[in-house]
Amino acid sequence: MRVCHGFTAVFDDPNLVSCAGLAPVLLLAERAGLQELVARHVSIGKPGGGNAGLKVPALVAGMVAGADSIDDMGLLRHGGMDRLFAGVRAPSTLGTFLRAFTFGHVRQLDAVAARLLVNLAGQAPLLTAAAELVYVDVDDTVRQTYGHAKQGAGHGYTGVKGLNALIATVSTAASAPVIVGTRLRKGATNSAKGAARLVADALITAKAAGASGLRVLRADSAFYNHDVIAAASRQKAWFSITARQDSAVRKAIATIDAGAWTTIKYPNAIFDEEQQRWISDAEVAEIPYTAFTSRRRDQHVAGRLIVRRVRDLNPANQSELFTVYRYHAVFTNTPLPMLDAEAAHRAHAIIEQVIADLKNGPLAHLPSGSFAANSAWLVCAAIAFNLTRAAGALASLFHARATTATIRTQLINIPARLARSARRLSLHLPADWPWEQAWQRLLTAAHGPPSPA
Repeated sequence: MRVCHGFTAVFDDPNLVSCAGLAPVLLLAERAGLQELVARHVSIGKPGGGNAGLKVPALVAGMVAGADSIDDMGLLRHGGMDRLFAGVRAPSTLGTFLRAFTFGHVRQLDAVAARLLVNLAGQAPLLTAAAELVYVDVDDTVRQTYGHAKQGAGHGYTGVKGLNALIATVSTAASAPVIVGTRLRKGATNSAKGAARLVADALITAKAAGASGLRVLRADSAFYNHDVIAAASRQKAWFSITARQDSAVRKAIATIDAGAWTTIKYPNAIFDEEQQRWISDAEVAEIPYTAFTSRRRDQHVAGRLIVRRVRDLNPANQSELFTVYRYHAVFTNTPLPMLDAEAAHRAHAIIEQVIADLKNGPLAHLPSGSFAANSAWLVCAAIAFNLTRAAGALASLFHARATTATIRTQLINIPARLARSARRLSLHLPADWPWEQAWQRLLTAAHGPPSPA
């Protein structure tokens, strides 16, 4: 492919827009009540905090289109965008609005995000088969920051200076994950800090969004503590959490009979970071186990350990007479059979894709020096993620599970020319667009059913 002619370029057409896909997406947001929810729940009395019902949707729209900083919100003000959309705000106005947030205002925005997800689940097939089995996954990530003026930045467990984002998602076997809760924490925080509250909120939101069947909380060993498991139990949810290899867990593993191990073959190899090799086979066994026995008797938690072991091929750990294994234990109380429960727990890694999507989009930066502003930015990023996921679910089966970057490329960032005829605005999009049918399905669904006569 090459340029076949010489050309000149002039930025002079006031009727062009570069992200015509925002139109059906914002129609979907309006049907789900985004503006009304913000106006009802977010009230900021500080200077610059007014008109939240317009400014939050503007921030979300910019993120859906690919903005990852406050300056990037300028993409909402080019060409014919002010004719296609009302309530467009300048980046400086949106930055001032974010800096007016306090912790309480962020929690108000959390309430908006939760209610919007519930409404989106009623507008789009976000959680297929949620009445049978859903998984709520919790994990945290460190977003690297730079400079000395970023409030809350610190060195956490990764050794990277930044801020820590705690994220909860909900998914089913037939649907991609959506975000049900977020919290921004200081960079030097412990992973499990505030996790019990987030788990409770996430499980409540998931149930309101249609997860009326079996709900299973999945998490890694950083969240293996009594408070997190108790929060899940209070919401009548099951749990599947990686157990830390403390002395009690190691002692329990040592009691597993040699004949109890079941050999399994993974359908897809798994890369072991510690050994830097691909693992394609393992053995699995289970044993009854009671956790947290050092606490009061009424705080003991009964369940079972599902243990996976793989051969340790590190020569430094091998002897001539005995095979050395590495063990990975999962503490769970789910009713699933052993092998199904073990495979389901490994699927917890799906939340890493959500984190990667966020970091490839609005979470590429935490753009403000204010901690509360960055917290609000994270919540808006979650709203944009869910809105993009809902748009993909309405467009096609492929886009229902595609990454947000793919949805942006194929359905959102489409150029269009605006024309007006008979007082009606028309969008002229490129001919032979490969994903035209998916885009048209999205537009039809975003408009909704016709009003009754």
